[in-house]
Amino acid sequence: MVSLEWLLLTYKVPAEPARKRVSIWRKLKGMGAVYLQGGVCLLPKTDDHLRRLKMLENEIAEAEGEALLLATVGLDQKQQEKVVARFNADRDDEYKEFIEKCLAFEAEIAEETRVSHFTFAELEENEQELMKFRNWIEKIRKLDFYGAPRAGEAAERLQRSEAILDAYAHNVFAAQEENRPPDASKRP
Repeated sequence: MVSLEWLLLTYKVPAEPARKRVSIWRKLKGMGAVYLQGGVCLLPKTDDHLRRLKMLENEIAEAEGEALLLATVGLDQKQQEKVVARFNADRDDEYKEFIEKCLAFEAEIAEETRVSHFTFAELEENEQELMKFRNWIEKIRKLDFYGAPRAGEAAERLQRSEAILDAYAHNVFAAQEENRPPDASKRP
């Protein structure tokens, strides 16, 4: 395995106001950082991450906190694998939540189908939900630096959800056509 490099950020900020501490935490999680412990996190070493962490370092200083930013590597293959496993575990947790939401989405469509609730409004609502899923999985993929094991399962679940919604859409269009009055010009 190629030696991987990471950016290590250690920081501490005053407990109050909490919003500043929470803002920093959210930004780090939004970048895909893994926390080794409170106030100590890692990101893969990229120019983008370095730039964003330097900006965050300034934000920490403005919040009257302290930060130290270092480049680091694992001492050996085993340490490197532990770090990659931490990143993959975080992404797998996100993929798991994504999969659960897709399953709930599919169950909702199954219930709508069971009760023959085939309306354009319901279809539009479900299409919007599916669009949220597509955006969500793309956000997770952008943070999946090392190919988390559940990535494939999540992609397959999204495809299944899309297929189920497509079948539901066909039912909606068929139901709407059934409710239209017959066209007088097409009568024998």
